Amino acid sequence: MKNWEEDDTANYCAAAQDLAMAQAVASHLGIELLTVNFATEYWERVFEKFLIEYRTGRTPNPDILCNSEIKFDAFLNYALGLGAEAIATGHYAQIKSLANTTIQLCLAIDDLKDQTYFLHRLNQDQLRLVNFPLSHLTKQQVRQIAIQANLPNAARKDSTGICFIGERSFQTFLAGYLSSKPGIIVTIDGEIIGEHQGLIHYTIGQRKGIKLGGVKGQPESAWYVVKKDIEKNILYVVPGHNHPALWNTSLDADNWHWISDQTPDTQSIYQARIRHRQPLQDCYIEPINSQVYRINFLNPQWAIAPGQAAVLYQNNVCLGGGFIQRAV
Repeated sequence: MKNWEEDDTANYCAAAQDLAMAQAVASHLGIELLTVNFATEYWERVFEKFLIEYRTGRTPNPDILCNSEIKFDAFLNYALGLGAEAIATGHYAQIKSLANTTIQLCLAIDDLKDQTYFLHRLNQDQLRLVNFPLSHLTKQQVRQIAIQANLPNAARKDSTGICFIGERSFQTFLAGYLSSKPGIIVTIDGEIIGEHQGLIHYTIGQRKGIKLGGVKGQPESAWYVVKKDIEKNILYVVPGHNHPALWNTSLDADNWHWISDQTPDTQSIYQARIRHRQPLQDCYIEPINSQVYRINFLNPQWAIAPGQAAVLYQNNVCLGGGFIQRAV
């Protein structure tokens, strides 16, 4: 499927190469390759929300919405319309069926490749129609299978980053859709120490791209983004990775989705992650109101970024998640 309309001849766009490789694999296996274009659906259901989040100073993750809105909705329905009974994808995650017919989304065997973080907004109806054949394999094992089968893509490098941006500069890409203006960079003590290029280009915990050298009277440490003031167009920074202002023990998140349709109780200890590949962190939850839950971590967390997902787990089962409003 193609989810983004772009000049396929551009050196940063891999769509043409992806299609050629898929065709080569299909030909090698002797199966038919079908193609479908979901660029309109992607723009309306994923990318427009992506832009709204950036305008409000948050840092969204489009891969999460791409899964729930496109791959496991638009594409799933397309496949069912062709007469398919289910779909299989290359996501690293496990599906387990309980005796009461509830479907659980569980961690993959390969911890480094586990993608439940990106799949946490899937529902019961979607999970009943999905297979994840790589759930019990490591990436190394998958590559070995591909080599033994003489697949043309056996040695192809892993895909990384946001699919519609490709190899080009993220800052350049974003500037093509959102306007921004320079402003001042300020320490949390109120000292002006530089100028930023537009708040849309920075996220909490960012070090690269701030372009601050040695600052007179300040520690000789790398500078990290700690806060963005959208109304005043101010970027706040702190010196050093371990500055106390970068660490918080709680966060508030809204727009929660529970995979089992059951809200977890507030008396149990859970695990959560606030970014892909982060080791699971012990926590408990408490309702703030009907829309917002607070996650209280047993240990402080670094660089909690509004707009990212906070995903909840228990006993290796992904329960669901919400989108971070703020660190507390």
